[in-house]
Amino acid sequence: MATATITLNHYENHHSLTIAPPNSGLSLQGQVQIPGDKSISHRALMLGAIAQGETQIQGLLLGEDPRSTAACFRAMGAEISELNSELVTVKGIGLGQLQEPVNVLDAGNSGTTMRLMLGILASHPDRFFTVTGDASLRSRPMSRVIQPLQQMGAQIWHRSGGLAPLAIRGQALQPIHYHSPVASAQVKSCILLAGLMAAGETTVTEPALSRDHSERMLRAFGATVKVDPETWSATVMGQAQLQGQTVIVPGDISSAAFWMVAAAIVPGSELLIQNVGINPTRTGVLEALSQMEADVTLENQRIVTGEPVADVRVRHSFLKACAIAGDLIPRLIDEIPILAVAAVFAQGTTVIRDAAELRVKESDRLSVMATQLSRMGAKITELPDGLEITGGTPLVGAEVDSYTDHRIAMSLAIAALTATGTTTIQRAEAAAISYPDFTATLQRVVS
Repeated sequence: MATATITLNHYENHHSLTIAPPNSGLSLQGQVQIPGDKSISHRALMLGAIAQGETQIQGLLLGEDPRSTAACFRAMGAEISELNSELVTVKGIGLGQLQEPVNVLDAGNSGTTMRLMLGILASHPDRFFTVTGDASLRSRPMSRVIQPLQQMGAQIWHRSGGLAPLAIRGQALQPIHYHSPVASAQVKSCILLAGLMAAGETTVTEPALSRDHSERMLRAFGATVKVDPETWSATVMGQAQLQGQTVIVPGDISSAAFWMVAAAIVPGSELLIQNVGINPTRTGVLEALSQMEADVTLENQRIVTGEPVADVRVRHSFLKACAIAGDLIPRLIDEIPILAVAAVFAQGTTVIRDAAELRVKESDRLSVMATQLSRMGAKITELPDGLEITGGTPLVGAEVDSYTDHRIAMSLAIAALTATGTTTIQRAEAAAISYPDFTATLQRVVS
C-alpha cells in the first residue's frame, strides 16, 4: 500500500502541516480510537465542580478547551486532579459555593467554557467575576446568553456588541421561560445552569432540537429536568442538590466525522472508529452521509452512563450530492466543514443552508471553507447561510490556512489526502483544541 508523506513543521509562532499523497494506491486502514466528547467533558468538569462530593471522569478529552474549563473552576475553589484520559477526580464544593477568584478567569479559545460558565457565575450572589479569552473568543458574540441572563436579573458588563471581556456580579436570579431565537446547546445550557439556583422552573424552548448533553447530565447529577420533545423545550427545577457521579465520556462524534469522511472519499479505505457517542441530537452527520450513500455501519451499539455509544465502520463509496438544511443543521453544525469536503467528492451539487451560525464560530467557517477549498480547485460557492458545492473536480495541492480553527485545520488535512501534489496547512496546531493526537493518528492510518 502506498503511503502519504505527512510532516508537522514547527515555527516560532505556529505550526504547519504538509501532506503529500502518493500518485496512486493510498488507502486508509485500521482502527481509530477517538478522543473523548468535548461537550460532555466540559459539562462533567463543571457539574462535578458545583456538586457535593466527588466526581470521577473517565475518558476526558485532553484538548485545550477542557483544560480552560478545569483552570477556571480550580480558580474558584474546586479541586480537580491533573487531567488525563484514564481518570480525573473532581472534589466539588456544592451548588452556590464557588469562591470569588483573585484573578481574571481565562476561557482560552472555548466558547463552551465562557457561555456555560456565565450561567453559573451570574447566579452566585454577592460575588464578582471577570472572564476573558483569546483573540478569537473575544470576537465571538456573547449577547445570545447575556440577554436571557439579564432577563433573569443578572448583572453583566461587556464590550460593545456583547463581546468579552465580561464582568459579572452574581445575583439571586429569577426563573424564566426563554424562547430562544436559535437552536443552540450553549444558549440552552447556560440558562438551565443559571436556573439551578433560581426558585422555581426555568424553561428554554428552541426553534429546533439542539444537543441534549446538559439535560442528560443534569439529571444524572440529581437535578429535576423535564423535556418536551414536541415543543423542543427543556425545564430545570431550581434550588437543586447535585451529587458527584462517575462519568464515562464516550468518543466525540465530531472528531469521528473526520475519519468517516476520510474513509468514504479515499478509494480502497476501511476504518473502524471505536467508542463513538451516537446521541440522537448529534447524529446528523450520520444522516447526511447516509443521504450521500456512504457505506457506514454501526456495530456493538450500547449505553454507557446514559449516552448511546457504537463502533462505526466506514468503507470507501461513490458519494451522491444531497441537501443539508432545516432541523438537521443543529445536529451536525460542527461537522459542516468536513461534510463540505465530502461534498467535493459527491456526484452532483450539494447545497447546505440554514447554517449562518457557522459565521460566529472559531472562524467564519462558511467563508473560510469556501476560500480554502477553492484554493485547492473545488467548485464551491458561499451562500449567506451556507455553501453550494459541485462535486467531481479533482483537488490539487495548495497552501491553505486554518485561521486557527481546529475543525478547519482537520477538514483541510482530510481534503489534502486526495489532492494531486503537496498541501501545506498553516496554523495547523489549532487541531489540538479538540484533537491533540490528530496528526499522529493520520500518520498511522495512512501507513
